[in-house]
Amino acid sequence: MRLKYLGTGASEGWPAIFCECESCRKAAEKGGRNIRTRSQAVVDDRLLIDFPPDTYMHVLYQGLDLSKIKHCIITHRHSDHLYAVELVNRQAGFVHFKTEPLMTFYGTGPTGETIMKVIEWCNLDKDGRAAFKLITPFEPFDVEGYRITPLKANHDPGCEPVIFAISDGKKQILYGNDTGYFPEETWKYLEEEKLYFDFVSLDCTMGAQEYRRGHMGIGACIDVRQRLTDTGCAGKDTVWCLHHFTHNCGLIYDEFVPVAQQHGFLVSYDGMEIEI
Repeated sequence: MRLKYLGTGASEGWPAIFCECESCRKAAEKGGRNIRTRSQAVVDDRLLIDFPPDTYMHVLYQGLDLSKIKHCIITHRHSDHLYAVELVNRQAGFVHFKTEPLMTFYGTGPTGETIMKVIEWCNLDKDGRAAFKLITPFEPFDVEGYRITPLKANHDPGCEPVIFAISDGKKQILYGNDTGYFPEETWKYLEEEKLYFDFVSLDCTMGAQEYRRGHMGIGACIDVRQRLTDTGCAGKDTVWCLHHFTHNCGLIYDEFVPVAQQHGFLVSYDGMEIEI
């Protein structure tokens, strides 16, 4: 199983679009891995995670081939993770398909409310160009040979946010953003089911700052790693990566990598690929 981080930033991107702060200035000057578009990832080039406004950027610059994508799982409906209006461009006349046109999106109730407004408005469901399937936390579902388990996240509760455990039957990853320190319902499920993760991607929106609610800083990520290890959900061979960063954390990629390395974490960057 291969995970590619297409974008690794929080909602404002980095440099943030209107921002004049020092961390945005440094990122712009340094360039390279210090530039972060809105978070999105793809598994094996066929299972898409989230649909941000930078999806088109990822097609142009990260090699995302949307003709191969028939399924997209959505963490929550915030616009940096679900830019539903982009689906207007799946209408007849805006796009010409040579492959099966149906693209199915999966999410909780609020995600469905957001995306179905566009799907119905553009008749994408009637034209067989887009569909939505409701998912429920702690109820696994199967897509393209993957077993996907949505887990409750510690984020805006009105969005009914989830993080995802994704297994291909041989390896399993935990894609964990946007979330603070996991809610107890999620810990209870993990402790009972003993899901084992070969790769864990954790929200570290606030970098080296202390933060635990809604998002995390590295201290909370360390605590999550310890508890996952203590419960048998991770082990000595598990690979850990920090992901989803805001410019408000202050440390650009070049500055944060040494901090993360001291604690045994990789740091995601746009275009980063992990073979699991």
